[in-house]
Amino acid sequence: MPNITVRLPQGVFDGAARAKIAQGLNEVAKTVEQIGNDPANERLTWVVFDEIKSGCIFAGGADPTASIIPVIVWVRHPEGVIEQTGRESAVRLIHEVIADAAPKDGRPVVSSIAVEEVVDGTWAGSGDIWRLADFARIAGFKHLQHLVQPA
Repeated sequence: MPNITVRLPQGVFDGAARAKIAQGLNEVAKTVEQIGNDPANERLTWVVFDEIKSGCIFAGGADPTASIIPVIVWVRHPEGVIEQTGRESAVRLIHEVIADAAPKDGRPVVSSIAVEEVVDGTWAGSGDIWRLADFARIAGFKHLQHLVQPA
């Protein structure tokens, strides 16, 4: 059940490319978080695009967008859902999804990806604090169903 924020240069990825990225990131989340097979489980994966205006991205004091496509991604997930190997897989797959959707204009995608755990008991949904067991139930995490109390 991650929240994924993708910051990218404005106008570089069109609507179809953003949709492709969103779908691809949903699949990455489903795989690395072991989200359940019910489509309702996937509704907890949110992808938000933040397009940065031209002239507002700098690397080393200069605008790099003429030679690269810089993309910054933050993935926030509940503590205890993804192990280290899952994080390693996630960052590789996230980069691949974005690079695959990028325009083929000779500029490589250069990504900066942060995978952050949200401490258990500090994430809220619709005004209620959610614990890992709540996420396991709602997202259907296959590897965490032992935390879910029978109804």
